Amino acid sequence: MLQVVPVKAFKDNYIWTLRAGGNAAVVDPGDAAPVLDYLGKEGLRLCAILATHHHADHVGGVAALLEVAGKGVPVYGPKREPIPTLTHPVSEGDEVKVPEIGASFSVLDIPGHTRAHIAYYGAGALFCGDTLFACGCGRVFEGTPEQMYASLEKLAALPDETKVYCGHEYTLANIGFAKAVEPENRALVEREARDRRLREAGRPTLPSTLGEEKATNPFLRCRQRPVVESANKYLGERLGAPAQVFAAIREWKNRF
Repeated sequence: MLQVVPVKAFKDNYIWTLRAGGNAAVVDPGDAAPVLDYLGKEGLRLCAILATHHHADHVGGVAALLEVAGKGVPVYGPKREPIPTLTHPVSEGDEVKVPEIGASFSVLDIPGHTRAHIAYYGAGALFCGDTLFACGCGRVFEGTPEQMYASLEKLAALPDETKVYCGHEYTLANIGFAKAVEPENRALVEREARDRRLREAGRPTLPSTLGEEKATNPFLRCRQRPVVESANKYLGERLGAPAQVFAAIREWKNRF
């Protein structure tokens, strides 16, 4: 049976370890040391590496992992991003099969945070890197707000029960911003209380579900009247398209 285990890295990164039997695949290994430590302690063999985008805190550990695990370990990642360690460049429409752990994933193109960011969707799980966060979304570095909004809409169309595994533990800070956008959202208050208890116990707030994100994440709620009104108030003008609402609250979050 497939298990998904978070391995902590740096200040707030999660390297997701997908394990079954004596094998494991890892998603976004920005640092090799904690992965090697976990695999060694658990007696697991690394069978695949999946990268969502090229930022160093997500792929910086790949080369060192290959030095230990062997060059035969496949490395999947976005076809149009500069990741020299890739062996299997992929994009939307491709399928990533990891038979050692009995899992396969559909690749989704979700640009915005980076030029060709991808996500992996399968086994009821979504590994979305720095595009969709728990109660937030990534900064728009290489794409456009319109691209980022379209990417989030694509993810929001997946089933509500999909488990969301993102790249960072930003949840409580994101909830703080979400409450500024939607102060009357009771689901946010309940989510904050639960997630604060998890963090106080030293546990991750992840995974969330897409259903929960659609109820609490302002970046997935750009058609909801309270979010539109808050965006209008922030800009001091009336906005029409949901992508414009998204751009406004993303700029607001940058300054928050």
